[in-house]
Amino acid sequence: MAVCYGVVIANALLGGQCLKAMYLVVQPNGEMKLFEFVIIFGCLLLVLAQFPSFHSLRYINSLSLLLCLLYSASAAAASIYIGKKSNAPEKDYTIVGDKETRVFGIFNAMAIIATTYGNGIIPEIQATISAPVKGKMMKGLCMCYLVVIMTFFTVAITGYWAFGNKANGLIFTNFLNAETNHYFVPTWFIFLVNLFTVLQLSAVAVVYLQPINDILESVISDPTKKEFSIRNVIPRLVVRSLFVVMATIVAAMLPFFGDVNSLLGAFGFIPLDFVLPVVFFNFTFKPSKKSFIFWINTVIAVVFSCLGVIAMVAAVRQIIIDANTYKLFADV
Repeated sequence: MAVCYGVVIANALLGGQCLKAMYLVVQPNGEMKLFEFVIIFGCLLLVLAQFPSFHSLRYINSLSLLLCLLYSASAAAASIYIGKKSNAPEKDYTIVGDKETRVFGIFNAMAIIATTYGNGIIPEIQATISAPVKGKMMKGLCMCYLVVIMTFFTVAITGYWAFGNKANGLIFTNFLNAETNHYFVPTWFIFLVNLFTVLQLSAVAVVYLQPINDILESVISDPTKKEFSIRNVIPRLVVRSLFVVMATIVAAMLPFFGDVNSLLGAFGFIPLDFVLPVVFFNFTFKPSKKSFIFWINTVIAVVFSCLGVIAMVAAVRQIIIDANTYKLFADV
């Protein structure tokens, strides 16, 4: 539940950043701050969060997949285009910082990777609630990692190739030439690709809100009443709205997208993706303690548990560093 909520917060922040980028295309000298755009994105989530179930989100999920493919292809194509321009930013692939910063940066990066490439685990788990479990889980895994390879991998590789160690967590921000304050690509392209991202992020946030909603509504709802009865609608509306408002406030207060991703990976996705599955396998199927599968699972659980703890320390350290640099509701 905490992991799902963390994803909602991260999406609210990233959605606000994309809205701000769209605003600056239209109003280059605009004075609106990042937290205002986070609030606007939160208002969109407030409406979408009222969808009653996962089943009612099926069309939004399909749209989300299409948008993910569109903006990933756009980001990759733009990175390649910019990287080949004569006035392209200088590419520097060295790792910056002192030894301590580099070491913590490695673990920080591992946690971010776990979040980025492992965030499909929650919907996959949710899909196994009803039978048949095995078939749906396999289909979900195959689809998840196919999309990851087509989208995130492509953007990561092309973005790093084009911008080196200057590549930002939101790659679209690299499309602005810092020296001339002009974009390397047409402004309509910047507006459109950020629009794709905003719409996709809103869909993802709603999907990750749904497990939280299901848990809470199993407590506050009256199963003897109809789903859309006043008795069930009012508590659902209040609870869902409250959670969206809280996520929006946190996102506006702490606008450190990379740091949030890192903490999510260390706290949530590393255990969910690498530790708990092998532990549950050993407990469920009880392989012999002399067998290879038992010990390889044990080693994986121990290694990634240690990695998760170290990554959590690295994530908290980075948040503290950034908190000293930026103030609450910072316009970054």
